[in-house]
Amino acid sequence: MDTNLLLEGLGLMFLGMGIVFGFLTILVFTVIGMSGLTTRFAAVDHVDPSTSSPSAIDVSDHRQVVAVIAAAVARYRAARGA
Repeated sequence: MDTNLLLEGLGLMFLGMGIVFGFLTILVFTVIGMSGLTTRFAAVDHVDPSTSSPSAIDVSDHRQVVAVIAAAVARYRAARGA
C-alpha cells in the first residue's frame, strides 16, 4: 500500500512539474514575441550626439544647495513629527 501511495505521489509531482514547465515555456515565448512586436512597432527617436553637449554646472558655491537640503530635511522631520 505504501508503494502505491508513493508512486501516486511521484506521478502527481511530475504532472505538476510538467504543467509548471509548460506554463513557463509558454510565458517565455509570449514575452519574446511581445518584445519583438514592441521593437518592430515602437517609434525610435535618434538623437545626434554632435548637436548637443552637456553644459557645465557651477558648483563652487554650495550654500544654496545646503540650504535646500536643510529645508527638505526640516520639512520631512516636521511631517513625521520627529
